[in-house]
Amino acid sequence: MKILRKPDWLKIKLENGKNYPLVKKIVQEQQLHTICTSGKCPNIGQCWSLGTATLMILGDICTRACKFCATKTGKPLPLDEEEPRKIAESIAEMKLKHCVITSVDRDDLPDKGAAHWAKTIVAIREKNPAIIIEVLIPDYEDELLQIVLDAKPDIVAHNLETVKRLTPSIRSRASYNKSMNVLEQIAKKKFIAKTGIMVGLGETQEEVIELLKEVKDAGCLMITIGQYLQPTKQNIEVAEYIHPDIFEFYKQTALKLGFVSVESAPLVRSSYMAERSFLNSLINKK
Repeated sequence: MKILRKPDWLKIKLENGKNYPLVKKIVQEQQLHTICTSGKCPNIGQCWSLGTATLMILGDICTRACKFCATKTGKPLPLDEEEPRKIAESIAEMKLKHCVITSVDRDDLPDKGAAHWAKTIVAIREKNPAIIIEVLIPDYEDELLQIVLDAKPDIVAHNLETVKRLTPSIRSRASYNKSMNVLEQIAKKKFIAKTGIMVGLGETQEEVIELLKEVKDAGCLMITIGQYLQPTKQNIEVAEYIHPDIFEFYKQTALKLGFVSVESAPLVRSSYMAERSFLNSLINKK
């Protein structure tokens, strides 16, 4: 198989600004998990230098084994009942105005971790009353989704990850239609719905455009589009490196369809510049 070389536009500028040591210190002292480290995110230097991180709850061991993801998979440890408090206090110490929380999948739990999600959101709000809370949740539907929504997050994201055709070969125990239904339920409950996808997995432009139309029809108004990068040799290989011009084409297409916030570029990830994306959505809604 031909080995693809990374193009120049994927070169990452290493950053270690004044806030980087503070974020690293808080994460280590509170023994928190972040998708920045577990997911081997290429933007960790930039985001931590800006004083923010995407915090991950429910532990760091996932019950699923998606072929694109570097997060550990296996039998998770028991829940840390102090985690909601530690998350809330860490966010206060970072002085965040906008926080992003995500989690591993916990199919081992009766409620898949939904109640823990709700406790975390409530704890964050009590400690940080003015903050915008963005949550990136598993494929919760119906009663489990309602448990999270009842805690009143501001933005509720759930990632489709890839186009419908590729979903069975890329995602573990996940269904494209189920994920689309999650987004539709979020929107119908009058919450801001957000999703994210990766490209470069073998999809066609036509499939991406079809996904954008379906997501918009489901009521989702915010989307992120980024280049898939193989995090380890055990993960699926990159099929293609997508040129920045194509990312701009996807962005303009999404905006024409009526999305109010679109982050589309090679190094974009689900929570990349989340605060900016939210502010842009407020502007574009007017």
